[in-house]
Amino acid sequence: MIPNYLEHLFAGQQYDPKNFFLIAGPCVVESEENLSEIGSHLAAVCKRLAIPLVLKASYRKANRTSATSFTGHGDLFGLGTLQKAGVHFGLPTTTDVHSENEAAEAAKFVDILQIPAFLCRQTELLLAAGRTGKIVNVKKGQFLNGPSMKFAADKIRSTGNEQVILTERGTTFGYQDLVVDYRNIPWMQEAGAPVVMDCTHALQQPNQAGGVTGGNPQLIGTIAKAAIAAGADGLFIETHPDPACALSDGANMLRLELIEGLLEQLVRLRKAVV
Repeated sequence: MIPNYLEHLFAGQQYDPKNFFLIAGPCVVESEENLSEIGSHLAAVCKRLAIPLVLKASYRKANRTSATSFTGHGDLFGLGTLQKAGVHFGLPTTTDVHSENEAAEAAKFVDILQIPAFLCRQTELLLAAGRTGKIVNVKKGQFLNGPSMKFAADKIRSTGNEQVILTERGTTFGYQDLVVDYRNIPWMQEAGAPVVMDCTHALQQPNQAGGVTGGNPQLIGTIAKAAIAAGADGLFIETHPDPACALSDGANMLRLELIEGLLEQLVRLRKAVV
């Protein structure tokens, strides 16, 4: 389902309206060069495959396992670099926000505000994001089921902003692992919002003893294919030219050179199930 507000967002791109949309990019803004390399590759691949694309990157990492983990090069650098890349490639952009003040500031630079999973019940944050008038993408908490995300959507809509996306990103299973319940995709669609599958964060293994989040990136294709088969409207994939050297979440990002082959498979699958 691509509602009017997403059709407007993708108006500058040539895409197949029957396709899924893609939110993709690095975990965090590392440098202008890194974001440009990733944005250029994604834009070219998605144009060829007629996939509508949103360029993503966090300008600040607020939720890290260790106090010594990289959090960003500064808010204005991160937001400005993401905005510049979006303009250069003609792509809408998104980043995550963590407080009411951040929502208002980030809204000056990006097209979609993302609410992190751990904060999906924070009423004041949801209301502040809604009041910006931007599209708001809320990630489902690892501790919630799909139907409960209706209340997050309702909070945003109470501000008069109907532009909501909901994202599935796995459910806590044990202490250091996540599982995906694909029932959540149709359940969240019942809230009247397009539903995205976060194919990379769903494979995280958080709170590892070494202080760095682990992951299972070899299963990204499995998660993505199952999500398309289950009727997901969009996919969220973090990608990097060299995940082992990434400054954040390298353990569960897809190597950039692999994304084209995966997207080709997913487009064929989408045509088979729509």
